[in-house]
Amino acid sequence: MLGSARVYTDTGSSTLRYGGETACFELRAGNALVLIDCGSGARNLGLEICKGTPQTFDLLFTHTHLDHICGLPFFKPAYDPNYAVTAWAGHFQDGTELIDIVSRIMSPPIFPVAAKTLKAVEFRSFTAGEQIPRDDDLVIKTTRLNHPGGACGYRFEYKGKAICIITDHEHGDPEIDAALPEFVANADVMIYDAMFTDDEYEIYKGWGHSTWKKAVQLAKIANVKTPVLFHHDPRRTDDELDEIGMAAESAYPGTLVASEGMLLLP
Repeated sequence: MLGSARVYTDTGSSTLRYGGETACFELRAGNALVLIDCGSGARNLGLEICKGTPQTFDLLFTHTHLDHICGLPFFKPAYDPNYAVTAWAGHFQDGTELIDIVSRIMSPPIFPVAAKTLKAVEFRSFTAGEQIPRDDDLVIKTTRLNHPGGACGYRFEYKGKAICIITDHEHGDPEIDAALPEFVANADVMIYDAMFTDDEYEIYKGWGHSTWKKAVQLAKIANVKTPVLFHHDPRRTDDELDEIGMAAESAYPGTLVASEGMLLLP
């Protein structure tokens, strides 16, 4: 079975229950470790990883907006040559490479050390829609998402179980919308971009995010067992997320609201 997918989402008075870190996922399948995105939550995750034996793992980026890469300069295993981290991105459409983006944020006057100090990291690229090459039983499929600058969704399959991560994504692109139900079909867990309510979405069309109602709608169409609402609006309080969670649960029983440290066992 697919071992686990852990969501790492700073806590303030209004985010004590759901958390306030930006995106970082830890996925384990058998002996495989895969991280998805490297937002601010990656700092604590890196400290946890370094408590164990150095290992080899992959780091997949949905895209390279700052909230999804700002944790990499603070991710302890990346500096330790005893680890081997393959960092992947597949959303670029203009020849940009992942190392180009990391080098921009890790340069003066933004940051004191250069990307070359990430001794453990090898940067690689693919094109969204391709399968990530592996030599074990974990299958990683990818798909293009609708987000400014591009984004990539992931489907992880292992021993009959499947977890999909669909963030950052805005519904409304006919080609992408048509492909998503098949991509997430029958998934045990679908983590989906639900940043806005319907009313908010009308104000923020084009910002690259979706709604909780679209998450529920897709889950119904695709027979997803457990939809998980993710990428909360940073203004959203715990109480507001409770309200959204209750409405989503009513619309599709079993729907969850992502929180810091949440452990998902498909």
